[in-house]
Amino acid sequence: MRRRSPAARWPQAGGRSGGAGCAMSPGPPRRLGPCRLLLPLLLLLLPGAPGHRGAAGQDAPWPAFQNLKERLKAAGAVSRRYWELVSCQVWPTDCDEDGKAAEPLGWKLPLLGKQYLEILTMWYCSFQDCCDSGDCRVSNNFTGLKSDLQVQLHGQHLAQELILRVVRNYIETPRPPKALGLSLHGWSGTGKSFVARLLAENLYRDGLRSDCVRVFIATFHFPHPKYVELYKEQLARQIRETQQRCRQTLFLFDEAEKLHPGLLEALGSHMEHRAPSDDPADAPRAIFLFLSNLGGNVINEVVLNLLKSGQPREEITLEQLAPRLQAEISESTDSGFGHSRLVQEKLIDFFVPFLPLEYRHVKLCARDAFRSQELPYTEEALEEMARTMVYVPKEERLFSSQGCKSIAQRIHYLLP
Repeated sequence: MRRRSPAARWPQAGGRSGGAGCAMSPGPPRRLGPCRLLLPLLLLLLPGAPGHRGAAGQDAPWPAFQNLKERLKAAGAVSRRYWELVSCQVWPTDCDEDGKAAEPLGWKLPLLGKQYLEILTMWYCSFQDCCDSGDCRVSNNFTGLKSDLQVQLHGQHLAQELILRVVRNYIETPRPPKALGLSLHGWSGTGKSFVARLLAENLYRDGLRSDCVRVFIATFHFPHPKYVELYKEQLARQIRETQQRCRQTLFLFDEAEKLHPGLLEALGSHMEHRAPSDDPADAPRAIFLFLSNLGGNVINEVVLNLLKSGQPREEITLEQLAPRLQAEISESTDSGFGHSRLVQEKLIDFFVPFLPLEYRHVKLCARDAFRSQELPYTEEALEEMARTMVYVPKEERLFSSQGCKSIAQRIHYLLP
């Protein structure tokens, strides 16, 4: 009668063997194979194991696994040198003058360790996201962001240049002293929300749906002034929880001019300067993005006067707009935004003006709308689409009063 080995008495997980090169062959305990030695290390990395937080936890497991790989590589290098010294004593004719083996034995112990290291990596990455950045939710695709801003954002050369430069510098700064505050201003339909979406899509793998991104709309999330204390607690908790999940976060506030003054003051503590950290890895990065129509009329007035004086639109500079825009925001009586701590203490780093869109820009938006819906179009269709918009001032009819807003919805009215 055949006796079953102790290992054969226990069913293997899933009814399968240990994988390529990792078969658990029966035998007495003293004959432990490499896979049995690695098994406790692998189990520590499994979801649910002690210390494992998962992709949405505070600490992603990939950096720890990378550290383990580096230690194994270092051990492999020591083993290789030790094997060379031993083999040169046994087979001196196979070694050079420096005591290095010219051709180690065919079954090479260091090579065997390397093979098991590769198996370990493949096995781990089969159920976990593996990436060099340490957080696979963060992509920081600045090449894609630059391309999207240049190709898809029309008539906003100032926003294209400023946002790309500022965001990239902030992300690449080893120890940023504070959160980055950007406030986007201009008429409705000029591209503020569109830029926010492009930022999220290029900085994070899941865009606006990322665990690292939170979107707040003033009139939707904070509609009742009498509940402002409750809103402040909820907002602080959501910011704190998001920053605990991710070391790089994006907070977007739409209709920022309608935020209650109490909420604006509460945001100040999250955007103020903090004590410098000695470890770049411990320096969290947070971008606060505010979208507002506040100052849109002043931007349009300055642009109109510059165009009337003969200055090309593409040569308008930030210095020509920023002083008037910031003065309008600070002096506005229709909103508490300009009187808040965010503005008064310069916690907002840059005010980004969005210029009013002209007829030619509306045509480009119409073309993009046809393409996004994979519909054929003609030059006549684009012209007709642009003509349906309302243009101001009445005399010049230069700027679209709604920018490119509602363009996509108007397409089906023009289809036969």
